[in-house]
Amino acid sequence: MLMQPRDNRLHIIRHVTWVGFWINAMLMALKLAFGFYGHSDALIADGFHSLSDFGTDFIVLVLVGIAHKGADNDHPYGHGKFETIASVIISLILICVAAGITISGIRSIVGFAYGEPLFRPDIWTLVVAALSIVAKEWLYRYTMTNARAVESEALKANAWHHRSDALSSVAALAGIALSLFLGDKWTLADPITSLIIGLLIAYSAVKISITSLGELMETSLPADVVNKIENSIDNTAGVLYYHNLRTRRNGHSAIIDVNIHVNPRMSVAEGHAIASEVENNIRQLISGDAIIYVHVEPAD
Repeated sequence: MLMQPRDNRLHIIRHVTWVGFWINAMLMALKLAFGFYGHSDALIADGFHSLSDFGTDFIVLVLVGIAHKGADNDHPYGHGKFETIASVIISLILICVAAGITISGIRSIVGFAYGEPLFRPDIWTLVVAALSIVAKEWLYRYTMTNARAVESEALKANAWHHRSDALSSVAALAGIALSLFLGDKWTLADPITSLIIGLLIAYSAVKISITSLGELMETSLPADVVNKIENSIDNTAGVLYYHNLRTRRNGHSAIIDVNIHVNPRMSVAEGHAIASEVENNIRQLISGDAIIYVHVEPAD
């Protein structure tokens, strides 16, 4: 039995997320184990970042599955907002992780200023950080490619989560290398790097939350898409003018609602045919699912 497009989209999202789930589980275990064993604050911070990746993969698996349920009596537009909610939860988790890592880095720096010793990282922490960079950058590219193919904001958010982890691993690698090879006076580089990691994670969290909250507030589709829709309606034969064009996203679906005015002497069948053409023209401009309502009114 061939998959319907909606089912195929869900299958791709789940497959990609499961790949990330197991890679994150492996990286989390390696970073935390070698971070504590090798006395690296930066790698421990990076490990907790991977722990948050592990958690967000689970959130995507659950909420995107709900988002793909069809419309029902209580949800006439479907359950697409659950995908947006997944993105918001991911951003909130990232903010909490960023705060914890930043506070830990500040404590280590303040402690060092008051004479508390800092341990030099072990050589194996450098190897684990390098492995993480390669794995997470590949995972970012793999996830983002599929996210764009299926138009999934939750998957895109998760991809950026992977990229932020790759960047934090680069920072961890730099901090560990400085502490390891340049002597005791550079041991402060490790907690400073963990502080930078926290700021990088916070930045990616804010970026994700702005997009997701905008969708929950039902902001319009991007201006360039709206302009194309307007031009398409203007160029449809039989449409004299239109008003009340409204656009928004509902998870993976775009929703477009517009009133068109036609010749009042037209038959109902003719007016319906024009409305169908408007709908088909708009649908060609939207990648992914679209819910389109075209209301026909007689021109004044």
